[in-house]
Amino acid sequence: MEEEKKDVKQNDIAELLIDNIKSIEEEQEAVAELAYIASVSENYNSANVKDATSGKVQGVHKNNRLFQKYKIKDMVFLAIITACTLVTGAVMPFVSGIQVFGIIQICLGLQFSILPVIGMMKVRKPGALLLQSIFISIFLSFMFPPMVSIILCALIAEVVALLIFRSYKNDWACVVAGTLYMPLTLPMLILLYNVFPSISKGKDAEQMFMVGSTNFGVAIGISVAVVAICFVGSVIGMVIMRELKKAGKLKE
Repeated sequence: MEEEKKDVKQNDIAELLIDNIKSIEEEQEAVAELAYIASVSENYNSANVKDATSGKVQGVHKNNRLFQKYKIKDMVFLAIITACTLVTGAVMPFVSGIQVFGIIQICLGLQFSILPVIGMMKVRKPGALLLQSIFISIFLSFMFPPMVSIILCALIAEVVALLIFRSYKNDWACVVAGTLYMPLTLPMLILLYNVFPSISKGKDAEQMFMVGSTNFGVAIGISVAVVAICFVGSVIGMVIMRELKKAGKLKE
């Protein structure tokens, strides 16, 4: 009887050991499966992270490129801004006959800085101001042909702003370009009338820009006033655009 009990105990112990070994093997298999799943998921996530990171980097490089492609919506928005600028500049025919140096720039400086800055802050691409100037000059040339020179003024203003800030991502780059835009027409028009006098339609038209410009102090004072007006207008345009973006009315 005792031997039988011993055999039973040994059998029970053997069965327990076998069960423990099986459970240990199952646990090892489960751990191996978990490790495999974790490695697969880690590789998948890292690949997704790399793809997302590379996509973001490419997007950043694309946005930071100096020359960027224009979309149709960009052109449409700039055309709308140009139309608004022309409507607000309807006072020009009434002041173009006043024989005072810089009178046109003083009357148009505010609106010709507010709206172009809004256009540049919405379409933050080099050439935004130049395109607006081309659109504007098409209409202003019928009222006063020398105003075609604003195309060159816009080009100079953009070059200066981009040399300083490298792009229009900084709001103050738009302000600098908007501030320089109209004041540059003062020396440009004087240059056109002095170097190419045939542009003027008679002596009175030529005298219009010479009255006040022959006095160095008066010319400097008027030029400073135009720069101040355009700077204020550019800052107002920046503030308006920022508020529109905060309100969600206008997105870049």
